[in-house]
Amino acid sequence: MTYTHSIAVPLAWDEAVRRTRDALQEQGFGILTEIDVRATFETKLGADAAAAVGDYVILGACNPALASRALAAEPSLGALLPCNVVVRRGRDEQSTTIEAVDPQTMVRLSGSPAVGAVADDADARLGRALALLAGRE
Repeated sequence: MTYTHSIAVPLAWDEAVRRTRDALQEQGFGILTEIDVRATFETKLGADAAAAVGDYVILGACNPALASRALAAEPSLGALLPCNVVVRRGRDEQSTTIEAVDPQTMVRLSGSPAVGAVADDADARLGRALALLAGRE
């Protein structure tokens, strides 16, 4: 079972993170949270753990209108929000990987038709953001 949409882009780390934020914003997502996994590993686990994970950030993307609709349909869905988008690049890699959670995962867990409609909308928006980053749009 796949639970993400993933692309690899030939962008430097900082540029990939910046462009990911911009592409998400163009699709109506704001960034509620940002977790710098490398920095956290460095602090909590040491330099070797940080080097092993490489550059790795988790962006908690949220479209308030979609989140409102999802929570109205199923309040427990908040456990699956926001939509996480990962930007990662290993130490020796030549490209940066960008992965977005597949909103259809919520549908598989919920089964609610109302959640399905929200997931379809979120999926289309995240797909357009990834296509923009990949140069397909």
